[in-house]
Amino acid sequence: MKKKLLYVVGAVVAVVFIPLIALAGDDNVPPITNALVQEECSACHFAFQPAFLPALSWQVMMQNLDDHFGEDASLAPGPLAEIEAYLVENSKRRGLVDVDNPPQRITELRWFTQEHNEREVRQMRERNNVKSLLNCVACHRGADRGIYDDD
Repeated sequence: MKKKLLYVVGAVVAVVFIPLIALAGDDNVPPITNALVQEECSACHFAFQPAFLPALSWQVMMQNLDDHFGEDASLAPGPLAEIEAYLVENSKRRGLVDVDNPPQRITELRWFTQEHNEREVRQMRERNNVKSLLNCVACHRGADRGIYDDD
């Protein structure tokens, strides 16, 4: 009986904790798998993976598409609902969010500014002729697939 219990406990540890350890420090996120999200978002800018923002951020963003960073990105109700549902379902769900002011710009998040400090940004602009931090694929060739490991 003890051997069987130890086997079960060992299997649970292997299934639950080993994948978490493997992902620690990983710079990758799940890619966008919804064709409508990919098509609509990438029509104007790089289509950021939903895991970059919390659910509330995506909800607020999708409800204010008439002023999407100074542009009118309004959508018909059907596509709007599908895209919002996908973004929320696949969003980052960790961390505290200021409900009165959820983050809207990925480039202003603490982890992003730490990864892309002034020196890094200067080097990116010189080395890769990067004009905007929204051009993820200039430095992260697999960014469209959610792969952000440094190349």
